[in-house]
Amino acid sequence: MVAIRIAWILAVCVVDVLVPPDIHLGPLLVAAPAITPLFGGPRTVGLVAVLAVIGQTAVGVLRDPDELLSANHEAQIAALLLVGTSLVIFCVLRERRAKELAQVRYVSEAAQRVVLPPLPERLGPLGVASLYLAAEAEAQIGGDLYAAARTSSGTRLIVGDVRGKGMAAVHDAAALLGAFRVAARRRASLGELVAHLDRSVCSGLTEPGGPGRYGETFITATVLDIPDEDGRVEMIACGHPPPVVLRDGRPTTVDALHPAPPLGLGDLAHRRYHVNSFRFDPGDLLMLYTDGVTEARDAGGVFHPLAERVTGRTEKDPGLFLDRFRRDLLDHVGGHLDDDAVMIVIGRPATPRA
Repeated sequence: MVAIRIAWILAVCVVDVLVPPDIHLGPLLVAAPAITPLFGGPRTVGLVAVLAVIGQTAVGVLRDPDELLSANHEAQIAALLLVGTSLVIFCVLRERRAKELAQVRYVSEAAQRVVLPPLPERLGPLGVASLYLAAEAEAQIGGDLYAAARTSSGTRLIVGDVRGKGMAAVHDAAALLGAFRVAARRRASLGELVAHLDRSVCSGLTEPGGPGRYGETFITATVLDIPDEDGRVEMIACGHPPPVVLRDGRPTTVDALHPAPPLGLGDLAHRRYHVNSFRFDPGDLLMLYTDGVTEARDAGGVFHPLAERVTGRTEKDPGLFLDRFRRDLLDHVGGHLDDDAVMIVIGRPATPRA
């Protein structure tokens, strides 16, 4: 690319010397340094700009050796110096901003690994795969959340979505995850665990702009207790999209018979939570997700049809299933999501592990 710019400078200079004196091609030299920032840094731009100035000076000397340089050539040289200097300054500032952006992305990714680390591939006898897709590429973290904790008899999981965006949503998600990790092993029943989480959210959430005031801030969540042995999964749904069980390529949406309000609504919360249950047999896949998956739209405004897209899928490995699902979701939206999306796929092996 640099050689092309140098060849352009040489060609313009040679032609400018050979054409009649009333024709001036010097202004074409500015194209070389002007295009160089597309692929080069400050040093490359400065080099091309210096070569353009040298070329314009040589043209002036060769075309008018008696006067050395005419006023026209001096004006063109001054313009090249001004443009070249401005482009070098622009490239320096651009590189500085690029380094700052890279540092911000690094910090956000580190924060996500601390607040929302990927789930392990094995949770007892269960195979697990998790995916977090941030709507903002620069942020890599938002208000969607998930976590898992092992108990003596099984695995407890939570997947949720904080209302709102920005750092306030990240703070609320981190607070709920901390409460879940502490209480998941201590609370005997699933209802007691969710009641504890609701109290933690009510005491920790504040309406933006009004500390200590409960308003429109809340968290939708689904909390599950999956036994290690074959059995029914217990679930409490707090205003969150229902899980989907994929059995032999046929998806079944698990709607809660007794749904609870979202966490953090204070006086609206139920004092006693009703536990729902459903089958999760060996060979099944259990899908947990946030509304960023089901509300993802294509160019025509059509929502992502989750059940339709997974119908007929027979993969038993959660990681392979989730990888294909990720590609399908991004293809549906054209590569960019408008909202954060979380998807967790859990598989119960058809044969027990040693």
